[in-house]
Amino acid sequence: MRKEVIDVLQSDPSLHEIGVSGWVRSFRSNRFIAVNDGSTIKNLQCVVDFENFEENLLKKITVGAAIHVTGAIVESQGQGQTVEMQVSKIEILGEADPEEVKLTILSPKRHTLEKLREQAHLRVRTNTFGAVMRTRSKLSFAIHEYFHKKGFYYMHAPIITGSDAEGAGEMFRVTGLDAKNPPLTEEGQVNYKEDFFEKETNLTVSGQLEAETYAMGLGKVYTFGPTFRAENSNTSRHLAEFWMIEPEVAFCDLDGSMDLAEDFIKYILKYALENCVDDLEFLENRLLQEEKSKPQAERSEMALREKIRFVLDNNFKRVSYTEAIEILRRSKPNQKKKFKYLIDEWGADLQSEHERYLVEKHFKCPVILFDYPATIKAFYMRLNEDGKTVRAMDVLFPGIGEIVGGSQREERYDVLLQKIQDMGIDEKELWWYLELRKFGTAVHSGFGLGFERMVQFVTGMGNIRDVIPYPRTPGNAEF
Repeated sequence: MRKEVIDVLQSDPSLHEIGVSGWVRSFRSNRFIAVNDGSTIKNLQCVVDFENFEENLLKKITVGAAIHVTGAIVESQGQGQTVEMQVSKIEILGEADPEEVKLTILSPKRHTLEKLREQAHLRVRTNTFGAVMRTRSKLSFAIHEYFHKKGFYYMHAPIITGSDAEGAGEMFRVTGLDAKNPPLTEEGQVNYKEDFFEKETNLTVSGQLEAETYAMGLGKVYTFGPTFRAENSNTSRHLAEFWMIEPEVAFCDLDGSMDLAEDFIKYILKYALENCVDDLEFLENRLLQEEKSKPQAERSEMALREKIRFVLDNNFKRVSYTEAIEILRRSKPNQKKKFKYLIDEWGADLQSEHERYLVEKHFKCPVILFDYPATIKAFYMRLNEDGKTVRAMDVLFPGIGEIVGGSQREERYDVLLQKIQDMGIDEKELWWYLELRKFGTAVHSGFGLGFERMVQFVTGMGNIRDVIPYPRTPGNAEF
């Protein structure tokens, strides 16, 4: 009977023999095999009496090879584990040539994260990426569990869409037309009437608009799926393909949405601390080692799990955009021109450096900014009575900056129509979104959380490309 390593390590010694399948992490002294099957960051030590096995078989037990070992579980004589296996039988499932392994990231020496990205098909077999991806999976489950407990309905928003939810135009086009010889109109433009959908279509940047329609029928819904941005940002914070969680709630104003965001975030962070113990311990130690090479001024003030508890233990400070701008304008980094983007006047779009200053230096707790200038926010956000600001909010985190963006949606038909026209958006593409305001319109709100940024925060990984299995970035669609 095959058992997983995580279960074996938690079991008591037993003379009853079991089987374990996994990959060889190391084979020392022709006696100690470290086997890992991905179920935990910890390896199972399998002790071999080499005199009882053929030399030809032992030679095939190399790093990276897949094997099945059978034996009794006994109390470990060495340090680092409480139990180990006394091996009675070994089966080689898949060989790994040691000379070829040397050329890969499976070799025991230390590799850079850049090198690991070049071999993304193998990197989940390393300790770091095994820990990150197990944590990512558990965070996904926590998200579904939270919304299920709160009575939300899971909704699948379309991946292919004719509308631009953000109004920014940074979208990937979807077409079945011949790229070299597309059909043209009499005016010489591409004739999308002859395309598969008979119109211009794109990959979605957000499921929000469709989720709003479902919230106005089911009350509380959420989407959790892939979204796409054709934004040429080659940074450690941006991906062209990423996952978004977007709840939408009917009869809920901005304050209710802020309450939901804080409660939701704290739930999944608490879940991570309780259910990713071994992986977070490893990732925290990895970070501590990494930071030793940095100048003291660049080192994090808090260890990884301490940073997570910091968010859990503090109420999120709610601050208006207007108040935040004044704080930033008077701040030392701004006055001494240390900010890359200086804050001169009200209406400026805040950058990550400003958001992190507010969280890490000024308030020293997570911050929710609200009531942003209408000119820097999307068309669907509810206009305030002052005519200048909208009912928008962003949740800011230490080390990351913005992790959640949301708003109370504009429920008034005439105001929404005017905003769509003012921003030059084709109202014909959003006829259904506008029409929603004609049949029982009501206050409703929602937000979006970039899943990879949350995974980044929980795992401490510095680059967003290292928290998604196969990153899609400018110039890179490998694997």
